[in-house]
Amino acid sequence: MQQVENTKIWTKRFMSLFLTNISVFFVFYGLVTTLPLYAIGELHQTDKEAGLLLSVFLLSAIIVRPFSGKLLDVFGKKKLLVISIVGYFLCTVLYLFIHPFGLLLGLRFIQGIFFSIITTAAGSLAADIVPANRKGAGLGYFTMSTNLAVVIGPFIGLLLIQYSSFNVLFIVMSICILAGGTLAVTVNTDDLPKPAYQGKLTFKFDDLLERKALPVAAIASLVAFSYASVLSFLSVYAQQKDLMAVASLFYAVFAAAMLITRPYTGKLYDTRGPQFVIIPGIISFAIGLVMLAFVSGPALFLFAAIFVGFGYGAVTTSLQALAVQSTAHTRSGYATATYFTMFDLGIALGSYILGIVAVKAGYAAVYLTGAGLLIVVFFIYLARLAKIKTKKVVHV
Repeated sequence: MQQVENTKIWTKRFMSLFLTNISVFFVFYGLVTTLPLYAIGELHQTDKEAGLLLSVFLLSAIIVRPFSGKLLDVFGKKKLLVISIVGYFLCTVLYLFIHPFGLLLGLRFIQGIFFSIITTAAGSLAADIVPANRKGAGLGYFTMSTNLAVVIGPFIGLLLIQYSSFNVLFIVMSICILAGGTLAVTVNTDDLPKPAYQGKLTFKFDDLLERKALPVAAIASLVAFSYASVLSFLSVYAQQKDLMAVASLFYAVFAAAMLITRPYTGKLYDTRGPQFVIIPGIISFAIGLVMLAFVSGPALFLFAAIFVGFGYGAVTTSLQALAVQSTAHTRSGYATATYFTMFDLGIALGSYILGIVAVKAGYAAVYLTGAGLLIVVFFIYLARLAKIKTKKVVHV
């Protein structure tokens, strides 16, 4: 009986953390989709200025992320999670009152700080809560919360501003994150391991990043670079190809592909090893991007979403699990921070560099570049990471 209990993933606290993460990313993706429209339509800004709303958010997240692992050790993961959610909530409420664009950019920068700490704390707590022999499946399931928010956030956000107003959007977002924060308070962490140097606020290299997780995180940054082609340019590309009518369906199919395959890839990771998930995932992701480069109609467009969704979901969740497993259990916060620092950096660089590619050579070249980089990732993984050993526990 004890053995069954020790391998159970969907505990009460895991589900509370899962729902908290949904609320955080629901607000993130909902605002990423709607704030540019708010800036252009309500605040009368240009497209370029509206794009800064995401840039400053990511900038603060990238700056703070390396420090978040140490901060979690000093102040406690749950405590910092709850405090950061309160800050995130207050920032969301302030959208109702802050209208000058310069102040709005400042608000986005501050909210990005809280977002960085929340996501590091939540990911680290999830890694601690999930049984050691179920890391692949458990962290994969936890990442499903983000996958759900990718669809729900933009869908509800656009629906609210279409049939109501931006103020109603901000109120709904605020209520959602308040509910998530309430759930975070209920997460019991008394039995989780405490860091060896809790209470000492120092910032040496090992207080910022986890050396053992860096090789995996570096691979993740390259994958994120390729993913920027989807995150940043898909809607513009769909508009060019007269596919806006099915653009929202792309994200639905994308998320469905991740969610449906997640239980199988997680189990495969735990029983056979990460290479049995990561290698097919890289190949699938690359195939999907090549399909997008040559898309000519809605059928191929949505078919590409299946390959991209499965590949991206399989690779990123497996790399995150691998980063956490590469180091000691008490360093999970640092490993998570290292992973997300490199991942955010990859998206930021990818959005900028692939934007230049789009201007110079068109959007088809953007997706071919992303696919080409994934081929490079494939060979790097085979050469450097395929031999990483993870603990294998036989399930009974």
